[in-house]
Amino acid sequence: MLLAIPSYYSGSALIHVIRSVAKGLEINYHNKKALIIVSDGGSTDDSREIAERVEINSFNMEKIVMIYRGIPGKGSDLISITPDWIKNVLEPVFSGYDFVAPYYRRYKLDGTVTNTIAYNLTRALYGLRIRQPIGGDFGISSKLARHYLEQDVWETDVAKFGIDIYMTTTAIVDGFNICQARLGVKVHGRKDPAGDLGPMFRQVIGTTFQLMSVYDNFWSKVKNSKDVPIVGEVMDQIPAQFEIDLHSLVDYFRLGFGNFGEIWERILEPSDYKTIKELVKDNERGGFYLPIEVWVRSVYRYAAAYANTPRQRMKIVDTLIPLYYARVASLVIELKDKNPEESEMHFEDNALVFESMKEYLVNIWRKGA
Repeated sequence: MLLAIPSYYSGSALIHVIRSVAKGLEINYHNKKALIIVSDGGSTDDSREIAERVEINSFNMEKIVMIYRGIPGKGSDLISITPDWIKNVLEPVFSGYDFVAPYYRRYKLDGTVTNTIAYNLTRALYGLRIRQPIGGDFGISSKLARHYLEQDVWETDVAKFGIDIYMTTTAIVDGFNICQARLGVKVHGRKDPAGDLGPMFRQVIGTTFQLMSVYDNFWSKVKNSKDVPIVGEVMDQIPAQFEIDLHSLVDYFRLGFGNFGEIWERILEPSDYKTIKELVKDNERGGFYLPIEVWVRSVYRYAAAYANTPRQRMKIVDTLIPLYYARVASLVIELKDKNPEESEMHFEDNALVFESMKEYLVNIWRKGA
């Protein structure tokens, strides 16, 4: 068995991750040989030294800390990983699954890129309800690992934050056997979307849009969506609550209108542009609301614009970020009085809107809008 831990300025978080992985292997697979690889993307802090100092006390288990050459990606910043994760991720692989996606319990305001775009697009485009397509913690079979290694993406931006959505999408399109594993609560280096999520958003959404061009013959024929098996023991954990800076989100959106308003007017539907223009003028922040239908059409039109402006693609994605902040601000208000179950139902309803409006995407995609 091979357990890979990515490291990039991961620091002391590596200690907990390595120990949890090792303990999970010792508890569940003490009779099997295992190799733990800590693969560092060239950190200049003491990440590798920290990883080297973590002792592995098992004759069947070995740890290697290495530097990989190429584009630095992202590192593990998990706080919540437990030994139980190892069994829940590996057992499905031993049972015949090729790709095991994580199935977390997250606070309703966590994972905003997932809840506003990544889950919705993965489900609407490719027809599978993989709840955390950019979760970052995956189990893969040797067959799928070989398939990934044969792809020509490892020296591109896909190998950064875009790698998760790439792995998920490739597993779907190329017909591998997929499930989701219960991993309980995910606690990591949480980032307020009102802060600097620019690089992550740019790479995740840029990769998503790029893959739409690669696989348009596949997703344009997909109708509706279906559930993906969820396996593993239930972990009875409750995610911690936190606040999001609503005012900063709204301010960034309004600043974005000043910078990109003319671009929005060219890309968006006239009626949707009018709605956004009126939202900029509205000073009632407590009632800030960007309708889901406006958001879905905007995402779909941006995907088409990305496909048709090959020399300006990342600049196009940059102009979408303030609209993403507006949708997150709207979600903060929409979810204010909802409990976890009600919030999840709200996300599912939003995903259904993406599905119900897919024909709109197919039409503008064919027209080259």
